[in-house]
Amino acid sequence: MNLSLDGQHALVTGGTRGIGRAVVLALAAAGADVITCHRQDSEEAHSLARELKELPGDHHLVKADVGDPDDVDRLLDVCKSRFGTLDTVVNNAGVISHVPFAELPLAEWQRIIAANLTAPFLVVQKALPLLAETASIVNIGSRVATVGLPLRAHYTASKAGVIGLSRSLAKELGPRGVRVNVVAPGVIETEEAARLEPQEYEALQQRYRHMTALGRLGLPAEVASVVTFLASPASAYLTGEIIHVDGGI
Repeated sequence: MNLSLDGQHALVTGGTRGIGRAVVLALAAAGADVITCHRQDSEEAHSLARELKELPGDHHLVKADVGDPDDVDRLLDVCKSRFGTLDTVVNNAGVISHVPFAELPLAEWQRIIAANLTAPFLVVQKALPLLAETASIVNIGSRVATVGLPLRAHYTASKAGVIGLSRSLAKELGPRGVRVNVVAPGVIETEEAARLEPQEYEALQQRYRHMTALGRLGLPAEVASVVTFLASPASAYLTGEIIHVDGGI
């Protein structure tokens, strides 16, 4: 199975923390040149830049908010000037909040939809002129999109929208050889989980030991390996799919 990405150019949104960071490092380690973006200057961004310097390839970090159309234009201009073409686009950037539906403000609904659904629309649309003939678009969804979750109606709706967007794009862009798939993680052990108090962290672990077939939380690298597969020639006949990376939740 050929998972080499030598010679590829990739864009990953929201790549400095959690799943996004793991995806950036996995694609770079597989041989791709990677551009990623982040909204704020942070130690995570600086440390990622240092890690990428240790890997072969032409890698860049861009400060950009993909919820802002002007920032998306600027981000894609960087991709065009540095790479010329894009072989892989990973829409990972997103936000979440927990609010009872009866108390959910319209502004918060709009914020979540803009970040999780409108941003992928903007990025893909602006990236179209740069996409290679066999390009792969990977949209990071969520397992909750197909099952729902209390207090997250806005988040769940946005991720369900990502599925619809991706399946429509798979059919529309398929004739030109572009593939579009969704990777839907379950509960992943990111920095947020690590910041919990010890008793809260143990309660979280205990809950998912009982809820998942594999009895544990997932790791960002385990999501990133699936994204790498979808970026590679090994998945050349795979499009319009949702791949759940959830440990059998």
